[in-house]
Amino acid sequence: MRTLDKRTKVTRRRFLKTAGAGTAGIIAVVNGGIVMGSGGAWAMEVKTLRPESMATLVQMARDTYPHDHLADKFYAQAMIGYDASAGEDAALKAMLEGGVDLLDATAQARHGGGYRDVAWEEDRVAILTSIEDGAFFQKIRGGLITGLYNQPEVWAKFGYEGASAEKGGYISRGFDDIDWLEA
Repeated sequence: MRTLDKRTKVTRRRFLKTAGAGTAGIIAVVNGGIVMGSGGAWAMEVKTLRPESMATLVQMARDTYPHDHLADKFYAQAMIGYDASAGEDAALKAMLEGGVDLLDATAQARHGGGYRDVAWEEDRVAILTSIEDGAFFQKIRGGLITGLYNQPEVWAKFGYEGASAEKGGYISRGFDDIDWLEA
């Protein structure tokens, strides 16, 4: 049976690194259709949607399914499929761009800036709660379930070992070991 050490380990270096990254902003939009994480840790090319829209969708994904121990790159990976799908479906593109515009307009009315400019997660979640019954929010929320949680790198972050059929099943691999479910 595996044991997971669930204690948070914060070193001076990690504290300074994360504190500095938090003040610099999480997601930046670069000219030419590139969306980049703070410090250049990850980037993605956007072909159909506006880069600003994709950056807002990544922030929305993080606010919808928040996991402090997951990097933004996993949320970006979950959202990039919407860019490709929007290239093939004009109605989807209009819904996504319109939804992002709605998020920004709601944030502007409540906080005087765009959705990504709202500093407090609690305030962004309140904006999402106000649109949660709409088709835009439901589309993103539903797609994130598989887009985010079907990434093998994410499985490791939660302690899930993945499928076991090709490894002989769970019987000889700790079938009663479900500590990953507690994460």
